[in-house]
Amino acid sequence: MNVQGRVQGVGFRYMTKMVADKLGITGTVRNETDGSVTIEAQGDEETMEEFIRQVKASPSPSGRVTYVDVQDDSLMQTYENFKVTG
Repeated sequence: MNVQGRVQGVGFRYMTKMVADKLGITGTVRNETDGSVTIEAQGDEETMEEFIRQVKASPSPSGRVTYVDVQDDSLMQTYENFKVTG
């Protein structure tokens, strides 16, 4: 998923990791050069819905999400935990 808004320089990636760890989501979160954040996430359907809901609400109190593009990717690698990269 690609997340846009005030999502860089506000602790967004690390707060997203905290949410993912709490929910048992695996994957990665990274900053993009265009100011957005890309999240690759895996979990069961109900847990993913809750994760997406919390991301849309911005897990960072200083952040503000204006747009989220969620896409299924059947070719995504399997992750064992959730990591902040890039």
